Amino acid sequence: MRVSIATALTTALGLAQVSSGIKILMNNDDGFGGGNIRELYRLLKGAGHDVIIVAPAVQQSGQGGRTDFTTSPNLTAPTQYNIIPAGAPSLGTDPNDSNIWYYNGTPAACTFVALDYVLPNFYPDWTGAPDLFLSGPNYGVNLGAFVYSLSGTLGATYAAIARSIPGIALSASNKALSYKDVTNTSNPATWAATVSFKVVEQFIDNTGPSQPILPLGYGVNVNIPPLTSAELPPVVKTRMTGEAEVDYAAYNETSGLFTWENLRPRAAGVNACYNGDCSLPGETYVVGGGGVSVSVFTIDYDAPSVPYTEMVFEKAASLFEGAGGGDGNGTYKAKRHLTARRELFVGRDLKD
Repeated sequence: MRVSIATALTTALGLAQVSSGIKILMNNDDGFGGGNIRELYRLLKGAGHDVIIVAPAVQQSGQGGRTDFTTSPNLTAPTQYNIIPAGAPSLGTDPNDSNIWYYNGTPAACTFVALDYVLPNFYPDWTGAPDLFLSGPNYGVNLGAFVYSLSGTLGATYAAIARSIPGIALSASNKALSYKDVTNTSNPATWAATVSFKVVEQFIDNTGPSQPILPLGYGVNVNIPPLTSAELPPVVKTRMTGEAEVDYAAYNETSGLFTWENLRPRAAGVNACYNGDCSLPGETYVVGGGGVSVSVFTIDYDAPSVPYTEMVFEKAASLFEGAGGGDGNGTYKAKRHLTARRELFVGRDLKD
């Protein structure tokens, strides 16, 4: 199961190498001042890539794909680590780097603000959408399919993928650390960023000059185990839906409050295998054993063409026959929605 990063990713992609810099948009759910994202930003810039960060003004973990835009034009409290004071605009840049932006919204909202406002208005040389979207590295791993609806790291990523931009979510096992406290290269934030950089560079380097980094609608979820150095651990192809955890509401009789705990035995529903290679190990197992997990996912939520799917449709078969708005064959005739169009960073979306 354990293979080198070059073998695992180069073989999987089967693409010619290129070395030129690309346009990368970064985000996370831990805030724009986190050590992890700042260190990965530094490494990517050092490799010659054109990189911009647009990330939450404060920590926004657990927001999933929720798109929450601030209702105030100004910050009502300082940003994390007091980088920006209260009263400053709700959207702005780091005082020391104009390519690092904060926005007082959820991670997914930051993705959209970046694509629809920051890039078109402040980066005219970005004549198209970003070549790649990166989220993280997160503080704490995001393992299993259930975090797809919970994790802000994943939420920011699939918001970009929905806009036809290749996206990679990165999560590490270290604790939160301000970029101000990263004073040397021997620390967990730099280690997490270095391992992330090595994985991301494989996807970049093994992409042809006229080829997108990922196929349309595809994303990658990377999880990194605890590290003691910047050395790359074994890298393993994994499944998101394999030995995955799911939460339950644990009641504390003393406090009268609820918190989350991991369900035991593990829930069968979240680990059911209908798509992909069911022989691949799960992310949770691999990271628990000290490996880096690399899972490939799509944002096509439709059920696969298997007998179970047909059985589900069959239960409502009478509803599909001659239903209003349909053609008698279960085909819905949608009305074309007309709206004003403007130039947005929409990746590979077709424009009419």
